[in-house]
Parts: sequence; C-alpha cells; structure tokens
Amino acid sequence: MRLLLLRGADVPTYVQFGAADMGVSGKDTLMENGADGLYEPLDLKIATCKLMTAAIQGAAPRLGRLRVATKYVNIAKQYYASRGQQADIIKLYGAMELAPIMRLADEIVDIVDTGNTLRANGLEAREFIADISSRLIVNKASMKMKHVQIQSIINAIAKAVG
Repeated sequence: MRLLLLRGADVPTYVQFGAADMGVSGKDTLMENGADGLYEPLDLKIATCKLMTAAIQGAAPRLGRLRVATKYVNIAKQYYASRGQQADIIKLYGAMELAPIMRLADEIVDIVDTGNTLRANGLEAREFIADISSRLIVNKASMKMKHVQIQSIINAIAKAVG
C-alpha cells in the first residue's frame, strides 16, 4: 500500500485516471468537477457543512439577473439554471464574503459551517444547495480488478465510521 498526500482538488483526478485506486474528497469538489470514472461508496461523515447561497443581511431578494461570486462556478450555474434564474457567475478563489460588501456581487455561493463568518461580514445564509462532507472515492476499474482488496478496505472504514 502506498499513501499519497495531495492537494484536495487533485484527489479525484488521481483516482479517476488510475494513479490512485482510492481517495478522500469533499462532496463539493466532486460536484464541481464531476465524478466520472469514480464510485462514491462511503460518506465519511467528517468535515460536514452545507453549500448555500448568501447575501447581505436583510436585503430584499434581487429581481432579474443576479451577479453571483463563487469558487463553485459549475455548481452555481446548475443551481440558478434549475431555478430559472439568470445569473452572471464571477469566479473568485477566496474571501467570498467581500463580494457583496464591495458590490461586486449580489449573492455568493459558498460552504457554510456555523455561519459565523457570514454574520461577521454582515451576510446571511439564504438558500440551501447541498450537504457537504468528505467522501471515500474509488476508481471504477480498480473496483472491478481489485474488488476483494478494495471492498475489505471499504468495509473496515465503514465499520469505523459507524
């Protein structure tokens, strides 16, 4: 067995293309980048939070086309399209909370745990998009070719997760 320590966003790529048989990735990363070639057999129930929209506290919902800042561009596009809401998505890599304050965006899409960071910046969580947590992922070909070994690891981890 070989253990690799990778940047979180790279884990699904290593697993998808067979450089690693298994990995741990956040559901947000899987949703944003797609999970083709992967199985997601286990929710590890760690690093739990919610993916949500947020806006300035007390501000009336904006009618018409929205400007939305996020690092989750694909998820945001899908979310607003599913609601029939036109939205210009602005890609940011961090400090999402500044976008509404600086009038760069009407809303943000980001992960929310306690909501303290939002409140500290005068924002409030609005719409729920998805529950997020760390997931065990497995390469589909590896699952077929190394089924016994991989399934025993999955079973052991599932027992530990409870």
